[in-house]
Amino acid sequence: MLDRAARLRHLSDAERDIIRLASDPLFPRWLEQITATGGCAHPVHLAGSTTTYDALTGEVLHHYDTANEPGERLSVRCRNRRATVCAPCSRLHAGDTFHLVRAGLVGGKNVPDDVRDRPRLFLTLTAPGFGPVHRAADSSPCRPRRNAGECEHGRPVGCPAVHDVTDPLVGQPICPGCYDYCGHVLWHAYAGRLWKAFTDNLYNHLAARTGRTRTGLRRTVRLSYAKVAEYQKRAAVHIHAVLRLDGADGPATAPPTWLDTDTLTRAVRTAAAAVHLATVHSAALGEYALRWGAQLDVRPLRAFDGPDGLTDDAVAAYVAKYVTKGAADTAAGLDHRLTGPDDLRTAPVSPHIRTLMTTCWRLGGLPELAPLRLRAWAHTLGYRGHVLTKSRAYSTTYAALRAERAEYERTAQSPELSPGPETVTDAHWRYVGSGHSPGAALIAAGVAEDLAANREAAREALRSGLGGALGA
Repeated sequence: MLDRAARLRHLSDAERDIIRLASDPLFPRWLEQITATGGCAHPVHLAGSTTTYDALTGEVLHHYDTANEPGERLSVRCRNRRATVCAPCSRLHAGDTFHLVRAGLVGGKNVPDDVRDRPRLFLTLTAPGFGPVHRAADSSPCRPRRNAGECEHGRPVGCPAVHDVTDPLVGQPICPGCYDYCGHVLWHAYAGRLWKAFTDNLYNHLAARTGRTRTGLRRTVRLSYAKVAEYQKRAAVHIHAVLRLDGADGPATAPPTWLDTDTLTRAVRTAAAAVHLATVHSAALGEYALRWGAQLDVRPLRAFDGPDGLTDDAVAAYVAKYVTKGAADTAAGLDHRLTGPDDLRTAPVSPHIRTLMTTCWRLGGLPELAPLRLRAWAHTLGYRGHVLTKSRAYSTTYAALRAERAEYERTAQSPELSPGPETVTDAHWRYVGSGHSPGAALIAAGVAEDLAANREAAREALRSGLGGALGA
């Protein structure tokens, strides 16, 4: 019979690590920390202390120190939004996004409830074409061309094949040599400025349609929005935005009655079409004229089910679902930044994506394009900024939602220790590491699966209970 040492030699590194963790006297506390993070796949480890005093007497009401914790550290969530990086934290981020977007549509979170009665739109602004790409067109040929011949690079200009949506060719250029990769990358780099040009135009077009001056209109109404960037199969960004019309003081005031949803819809269409933005002149590239794509979708929003428009909850759920997607789920490049040309050659991406990232790297070396920081954003194909952005007055913030959740959890655990006007908190924390050991990663994944199963069971019980109540 093998002795203990011999048996351990036959185990994998992860199995030996699990035995080490389980043998530690502080394993129950370590498991509590992992459960508190929801089974976070890449937790952040902190060391330090927090002390709460009575502001009047100086009496210590509560003291916490990581000195007695496993490894003398406390594990907290990584808060990564991408499901491909950390599924538990992405689920929490999706929930926060849902409430953030929904609050701007129906009220709540310091937003008045009457915002649901104001002109509100869900619009999609697209990128222009940079060259023909393969497409899946409902069992129809990709790009039928009769006697079309070949392009200057010797490739057919059409494609008679019928592509399935899962076909890796979908979104790839018909001819990479004809595709405008520089224009694609520069459009991404200027996408934020294109959006600002659109919102500035929108005020101007609203003023023209209502017979007001631009200055007078801006003193009367305020446009609030939340927008999300979505990469299409061709790796070009589309912008989905929730747009709301408020009074001069934002959500606290209603817009004037002479501005309605139809007027806002017409102004959106003309304002988007009028956007023309020139890039910085480059000796190597010249000057590009940028605009939005011809495809523009504008739909009114409604609070309840009806024949027209989209529901508020449906839009909030759609946005929340998209922001958790990683680069592996979309044509968005990579989830991490590139450190050099070697990363370009070894990146697990399609040839189209690799060429876009290579173009970013090459253009990033031009002095006149240095302010665009294309090399820093080569992993996102030149697109800069967060996947979700909003105007200041649209609704609450992620920070406020996280603070509210933290306060709720703290109060639920120790109601008497909730910070108040008569207490002072002194905290000292430092970063000491991140991630899991091999065995800890397996345990955390199991915890995450158990919590997900418990949530699904609770939802199913709630649905069954509601169904029974309605049936009765």
